Amino acid sequence: MFNRRVREPYRVAITNEYTSRFANSWFLSPLQLAIWRGLVAFYAFIVLFINLGHSGKAAGQSFSYFTVLGYWGLAFYYAVSCAHSASFWLYGESWLQRWPRSLQWLHSVFYATITVFPFIVTAVFWGALAYGAFSNEWTAWSNISQHALNSVMAFVEIVFPRTLPHPWFNIVPLVVLLALYLGLAYLTHSTQNFYVYPFLDPKNGKGLIAGACIGILAAAVVIFTVVHFLIKLREWITETKLGLYGNLKTRNGKLIPSQTHESVEMSDVRPKGSEA
Repeated sequence: MFNRRVREPYRVAITNEYTSRFANSWFLSPLQLAIWRGLVAFYAFIVLFINLGHSGKAAGQSFSYFTVLGYWGLAFYYAVSCAHSASFWLYGESWLQRWPRSLQWLHSVFYATITVFPFIVTAVFWGALAYGAFSNEWTAWSNISQHALNSVMAFVEIVFPRTLPHPWFNIVPLVVLLALYLGLAYLTHSTQNFYVYPFLDPKNGKGLIAGACIGILAAAVVIFTVVHFLIKLREWITETKLGLYGNLKTRNGKLIPSQTHESVEMSDVRPKGSEA
């Protein structure tokens, strides 16, 4: 059971074909994808640094908010993925493909976080925390950037690249990260005497805390599942039905051959003896 549920998903996530797909798209060239990702990363970092400057002395407290941590994650993912796409265009192989296999798997977890957590942030904010979100131009721009465009960025990373569906085991690290964040939220209260979110304050009822935690956990599992099948759907439409395997031309015009998902599962899984 361990081999089937843990080891095999890990092996699939570190195959050369699985990792190479992070760097290319089914309709954009690697260079175009790198430019797009670079522009998004640039915008995200601009949002973050302007918010830090606008926060003044309270800037340090921003790192206790799940929204802000998630947005930093998006910014860095787009920046790192830009580098991977650019290296694929330059050399015909992304830097990710040369990384140690443990880091390749962690990148697949990173990808899962930025395609799941932003939707939770958007839903929770606009559903429960959005009072005064458009009180002035500054707050409107900041909230749209961090609580609406974040989900757009996540959705684009589901649709644009040729990534394969999340291995099911990758839901486990996401649950662990949510649990760690809960600890951070209460550590923040212990050290700085404020609750980052009102539904974590016991004064509002322990039932609210339990309900919020269970609801967010359930949402993470549901969204992870939906994203898994959305990626499958995109792959089925673009590759199986339309035969679009991507523009994989490198800087010197070399065309890198691509494979289907089935070839990854059947023939490209590394043998046990080669596992790091």
